Amino acid sequence: MDQAENLRNIIKKQNQKDLSNARVIAVTSGKGGVGKSSVSINLAVQFTKMGKKVIILDADFGLANIEVMFGVIPKYNLSDLMVSGREISEIITEGPEGIKFISGGSGIAKLVNPDKEQVKRLVNKMSELENMADVIIIDTGAGISPTVMEFLVASPETIIVTTPEPTSITDSYALLKALSMNDNFRREDVSIKMIANRVSTESEGHNLYEKLNMVVSKFLDIDMTYLGIIPMDNNIVKAVMKQKPVSIIYPASASSKHFEEIAEKIMNDGTDIPPQKRGIRGYLKSVFAKNL
Repeated sequence: MDQAENLRNIIKKQNQKDLSNARVIAVTSGKGGVGKSSVSINLAVQFTKMGKKVIILDADFGLANIEVMFGVIPKYNLSDLMVSGREISEIITEGPEGIKFISGGSGIAKLVNPDKEQVKRLVNKMSELENMADVIIIDTGAGISPTVMEFLVASPETIIVTTPEPTSITDSYALLKALSMNDNFRREDVSIKMIANRVSTESEGHNLYEKLNMVVSKFLDIDMTYLGIIPMDNNIVKAVMKQKPVSIIYPASASSKHFEEIAEKIMNDGTDIPPQKRGIRGYLKSVFAKNL
């Protein structure tokens, strides 16, 4: 192989890499305790069953929900990458079914305002995830903290998890209102989708969506896409107690079937996302723009 052919192959590989940016999906909620992290890990399981390579970034800093729900203790977390000089491969922990995740960990709390060099290292090192995953799920914190807002504003796709509880509905609206008022929020650059969790029937879930979407569309000029329901299912409770995703240990359960349907819908709905709105590097640059 001559030098010219070798160069052409390098350029070809680079172009293929640029076109295969990982899909970044943020999962969030207006309040805690509505099943947000359960949705994240079970969607990850379903995406994996579809042949996708998935990495979850636990951005609910300090609470470590993902590792608890997986029943796995990470050796290192995100702060070890930014402060201690660990490599990206060292902070990735493997969970069940080959799903990988990165723990935010309690140590990240001191990095609320990271310096420029720490952010550059984070962006550069996390960019390596492009070669490791087809889908990167950002499990954000709950509520409207500045950190949550930064992660959501940067995300091309956001899934909001809500339940029929009145406080969950009002807090979901408050979250979307705070997002819409953010100076960096661009309606045309983001797709917001909703999952109705812990509902009894399909109609209850759809009614929940219609109520929330009506006020969100009227007062915030945001149109949400409805992904479907996750029904009340005691198998989810048992799975949480066993620290395993319900989609793995109870694959025939009603909740698992709905997670499967929603995962398929997400994959089918994502075919029109342009390459420039994909990828973890651009996402993190947007999150930490003020620090760069």
